[in-house]
Amino acid sequence: MQLIRLVEEFLASDRLDIPSLWHQDPVRRRILIAMNMDTLVGHVHRFVSQQNSEKLTAVFDEDYPIGSTAHMRTWYTTKPCAPTAHSQISHVVYDSVWEKAVADICEKEDRITAWAKNDHLGFQVRYLYRGSSRNFVPDYLIRFDHGQTLVLEVKGQDSEQNRAKRAAMETWVRAVNEQGGFGLWSFAVVFDPAKTRDTIAAQWPAPAHQ
Repeated sequence: MQLIRLVEEFLASDRLDIPSLWHQDPVRRRILIAMNMDTLVGHVHRFVSQQNSEKLTAVFDEDYPIGSTAHMRTWYTTKPCAPTAHSQISHVVYDSVWEKAVADICEKEDRITAWAKNDHLGFQVRYLYRGSSRNFVPDYLIRFDHGQTLVLEVKGQDSEQNRAKRAAMETWVRAVNEQGGFGLWSFAVVFDPAKTRDTIAAQWPAPAHQ
């Protein structure tokens, strides 16, 4: 009953914007909402949680629960690529100039001990969007010298679907950190290429005062 009340309050609130004057008629409004119910369900689902849940638990793939860059198989591409020194994967593929900039930072920064572009690795997180379950494949995995692993996504534009991806990834990070056994994880998104290095550097711990 609490969930029903929350949904009814959301539908009646000013957070649901229907700019069309033709749809302001109560009957037409209900029809429009019914036709877009999957989108509404996905939106509400992101912000609803059970207060009595004791902790988050990560659910792993039953067939391949724990992966490793050591398991990478050989694959071929015609895209631009370059050899790596700090990644267990021999080469990195560049899909854009922005991705090359990320790779250059990961290769040159001393505080990054290992990294990999999440390409053919199989690292993905399930998320709900418009009523269906989908896979979010973030762009990079970066390991720092203090042991933390950063999941980095580079995204030029934002959207409702991208926000659903981020919410799922943030939940996954909290779950894997609460579960323990996999080190400390974090998640960050870069929207501006000029802020890439600052976003990565923000994950480094502040130097201890002498």
